[in-house]
Amino acid sequence: MKPIVVGISGASGAAMARSTVEELLRREVPTIVVCTQAARLVWQEELEVPFSQTLAQWQEHPHFTHYPIGHLRAPIASGTFPCAGMVVIPCSMHSMAAMAHGLASNLLLRAADVCLKEQRRLVLVPRETPIHSIHLENMLTLARMGAVMLPPQPAFYLKPRSIDDVVHFVVQRVMVALGLDESLPAELQYRERED
Repeated sequence: MKPIVVGISGASGAAMARSTVEELLRREVPTIVVCTQAARLVWQEELEVPFSQTLAQWQEHPHFTHYPIGHLRAPIASGTFPCAGMVVIPCSMHSMAAMAHGLASNLLLRAADVCLKEQRRLVLVPRETPIHSIHLENMLTLARMGAVMLPPQPAFYLKPRSIDDVVHFVVQRVMVALGLDESLPAELQYRERED
């Protein structure tokens, strides 16, 4: 199985990134992580553990690889490296803007650029609200290039009881968008109510 790249940028939503990596590893999917410096700060703030501590746990898994954000000679920086796709979760508007305009100043942006140029799956989980016209223009530009915009919207009809429920739903949507599943698990699908 070709690896999935998980990019973690500096927007709010570290719990989604953590759950995405853990779900991929649970499935034995080769997983490559690249994380920005801003994302490390958000991780500490939101999850109250250093990113390095979580990274050390992931590195015990045989299907896990990590590359530093400045390592532009990493294999994922080249289109010749076989990769099934990439998700940037969460995706900051800064990273979104850079991707939309072909700026690849770090490994996360370069890996996303490779996915676009090689026409591989690129799933972006944007975290911003409200959104102004430049954000929308950047999203449209990327969508026209084939990227999937997957805002982390809760499925209120499932009556989520916790943040974990919302995160679980978003991560399962990511798995479908990456082509790892054909559809959501039955318990997360909309069902007509019987009154």
